[in-house]
Amino acid sequence: MNVLISGGAGFLGSHLCDFFISKNHKVIAVDNLITGKKENIKHLLKNKNFRFIKSDVTKKIKVAGKLDAVLHFASPASPRDYMEHPLETLQVGSLGTLNLLELAKEKKAKFLFASTSEIYGDPKINPQTEEYWGNVNPIGIRSVYDEAKRFSEALAMCFNRQYKLDTGIVRIFNTYGNRMNEKDGRAIPEFIAQALAGKPITVFGKGTQTRSFCFVSDLVDGIYKLLMSKYKYPVNIGNPCEITLNELAKKIIQLSDSKSKIIYKRLPEDDPKQRCPDITKAKKILKWKPKVNLTQGLTETIKYFKSLKLGE
Repeated sequence: MNVLISGGAGFLGSHLCDFFISKNHKVIAVDNLITGKKENIKHLLKNKNFRFIKSDVTKKIKVAGKLDAVLHFASPASPRDYMEHPLETLQVGSLGTLNLLELAKEKKAKFLFASTSEIYGDPKINPQTEEYWGNVNPIGIRSVYDEAKRFSEALAMCFNRQYKLDTGIVRIFNTYGNRMNEKDGRAIPEFIAQALAGKPITVFGKGTQTRSFCFVSDLVDGIYKLLMSKYKYPVNIGNPCEITLNELAKKIIQLSDSKSKIIYKRLPEDDPKQRCPDITKAKKILKWKPKVNLTQGLTETIKYFKSLKLGE
């Protein structure tokens, strides 16, 4: 296949580039490098099947030749990043999505959109099914991300209905692994960086809020299976093993052999109390389920962070 991946220099996007290149597909990665890093794809730059375009998808994208799939993964994804770039987040989830849908329509390519568990907001049901419409504050500080993703889902379904465009929507739950930015504010990279530096681990609120963490290789496998399917409605991809942030912090301290203590700070506005995917659809439709358990994934991720020699 000839595949275009927006956000291709980001955490998830770069792992997708690796995956498709490993299967001998041709990949065009597009990224404006606001939150992505060229270092994430440096090892691919000399590969004949890989091409990098530094560009902003909120501007019209012109690509010569055939495209079989357009994967839209461009967007700031951590609360720290999208609060620092609120307008860019709204633009990439509106103009960017529209431009890439138009490109997919022009090329008669499959369009796959990277949505998020954040469209469920602070959920009133647990676990969250794809049929749940969510509990989102549309004007809160997190809304620039949540509403951009909800709008993009609506755009994708509009193109599917109006133009019969082959579309897919993956609702991604908390994912972690190599190439995460240690300063992006998300729990796992933040906790690991603090633990390795011997600093106090910062937990917001009482730490009783839950998350469900999926290792990046499992997520990429699920995304690929969704891309190759004909299912057009949203599908949750994530690991349903739920853990409190207190438990996560203690586990990271143990696995990193750290002497860090846990400290607590005020919970940010609209921070979800629970996050856990119902993956019934993924199991049934895609024959997918996660394989990497949290201990295995955290061990691998801690090893990666140690290799960065943070603070030295």
